[in-house]
Amino acid sequence: MHPDELAALRSPAGAAALTAAAQVLAAPGGDDPLAAATALRTAGVPAPLATAALTQAALRARAAGKFGPAAARMFFTRAGLEQATRAVVADRRAARLRAAGVRHLADLGCGVGADTLAAARAGIRVYAVEADPATAAIAAANAEATGLADLVTVVCADATDVDLTGVDAVFCDPARRSGTGRRTFDPDSYSPSWDFVRDLVARVPRTVLKVAPGIDHALIPPGAEAEWVSVDRDVVEAAFWCGPLAGPSRRATLLRTGRPAAGLVGDGGEAVAVGPVRRYLYDPDGAVVRAHLVAAFAATVAGTLADESIAYVYADTPTDTPYGRCLEITDVLPFSLKRLRAVLRERGVTRLEILKRGSPLDPAQLRRDLRLRTAAGAGVAASLVLTRVAGAPTALLGHPLGAPGR
Repeated sequence: MHPDELAALRSPAGAAALTAAAQVLAAPGGDDPLAAATALRTAGVPAPLATAALTQAALRARAAGKFGPAAARMFFTRAGLEQATRAVVADRRAARLRAAGVRHLADLGCGVGADTLAAARAGIRVYAVEADPATAAIAAANAEATGLADLVTVVCADATDVDLTGVDAVFCDPARRSGTGRRTFDPDSYSPSWDFVRDLVARVPRTVLKVAPGIDHALIPPGAEAEWVSVDRDVVEAAFWCGPLAGPSRRATLLRTGRPAAGLVGDGGEAVAVGPVRRYLYDPDGAVVRAHLVAAFAATVAGTLADESIAYVYADTPTDTPYGRCLEITDVLPFSLKRLRAVLRERGVTRLEILKRGSPLDPAQLRRDLRLRTAAGAGVAASLVLTRVAGAPTALLGHPLGAPGR
């Protein structure tokens, strides 16, 4: 977004255009770009402003899942929205920083301001730094739109050049996209560079680094706490808490809509006993797996593994746990397409959930190959787990704990 475009959207005419654009998009046929643009121009909105308003209204609608009602007052770019921290995650981090005594935070690479706004909502004064002029302008506009401008100072600068004297903590979320806009998983391609990010800890001991969930554990700074966060079973980020902010060496934080947050901690190095498949299979949350805390999770359900390299946990009794899903296993089959197809037909299965770990099979292709029969009614539902047991390809058939149609 060009700064002039942002200024136009923030004007009274722009506000009216945004309201009209939201109404057009919500109306029947609003998903037709040509029809939506025509409707706005017919209402007297100039073409350039109409295009900007429709783009922004669509981004706000998408942003509601991350930011809730506040999204309707904020401004976004596509890349900025994709990289922005979800409000529930940013608010939890801000509360932890505030509880640790942080009162003045530098947010390096603030983007559209998600973490900056969360820190300000927690009562922390934020010095927000963003290298891209248009994105910095959006961050400042979002601070004003959400009533937090008094606690936020946004500067357009290279994070590697700013003076951190006077702040008592740093949050750094390096850009993880290449020059073509594609997401990069190589820390050496981060901006600012990984060397700069890593060295922040020596400059400001209370530092939090947000990184991709797939980060190599070898890159965790010495003495840091590495936390993986999931929201509704979707792993959304990892963060390294450094210096006095660090707690246990590994943490998995699980956030669920309508449920209290859950956290599992450990050192990530514990071993898990290996044994046979048992009646109940637990599929640990991705944050638990990424944090290398499968052993810590297994201990909470008295579980074991059936293959030392596969993160499925098995137990004899069911346990209500926030750390993973539980399936009741009815059949353990050496993998054979013919045998599996016969069992599913024998059971009258017409709806099949397919899970896999340690299997090269493509679930979509397997579903086609199984040729499940259709049913006039709801039919019988089942869960199929493709995995390895003691190194051998295995199919486990069952259903989620408490599901009907056993």
